[in-house]
Order: sequence, then structure tokens, then C-alpha cells
Amino acid sequence: MSVLASIFVVIVAVEHLYIMYLETIATASEKTAQTFNMKLQVLKDKNIQVLLKNQGIYNGLLAIALFYGLFFSTNPQEMVSLLLIFIILAAVYGSLTSSKSIILKQGGPAIIALILVLFL
Repeated sequence: MSVLASIFVVIVAVEHLYIMYLETIATASEKTAQTFNMKLQVLKDKNIQVLLKNQGIYNGLLAIALFYGLFFSTNPQEMVSLLLIFIILAAVYGSLTSSKSIILKQGGPAIIALILVLFL
């Protein structure tokens, strides 16, 4: 895998760690409200916090899996490609059901990373 592809995979992983931070640690913060276009009062609801924290764990695990695939896997191209495809599909779903900008914000770096992983 090329250095440029590896850099973009790290960018995607760090992005998912940041999403995990917003969803699990800074759940009821102004930044989380702004990022997810939600009212702060809604984010203070205990049920919403449980859902976001659960979702955050998935984002964190995706990041860890990308790091593992990139640095420790015996077949990094296969593992990283599969994870990037999952992220892209989630971004497509999010753009259809939540906010159109998700395809660019979350999917964009993953799409670039996948292209670089597969073709460089």
C-alpha cells in the first residue's frame, strides 16, 4: 500500500475517533449539537445519550480496525478496503436518511482512501 493511501486511511481512522469522541464523551456539548445539527436539549435526553454512545463505540471500533488493518494485518489492502467500503455504505445511507453532506464529510475521505488503496 502506498504512503499516500496509508495517510488517507489514517485520516479516515482519526475522523472516526473524533466522531466517537463527540458521541461518547462530548455527547451533550455545543460542538456535538452543531456537528450533528441537533438541539442541545435533545442531546441531554438520557435515551439519546445512550443511543449516541452506542453509535460512538462502533465508530471507535471502525477506527481501531482501520489501524489494525493498516499496521498489523497480513493482508492490509483487503482488510482496509472492506472497512472503507463499510464506511462508504454507511455514509451513503446517512446521506439518504439524515443529511446529504454526510456523503462528503464522512464518505469523501473514505472514497479517496479506497481509490488510493486499490489503485496505488
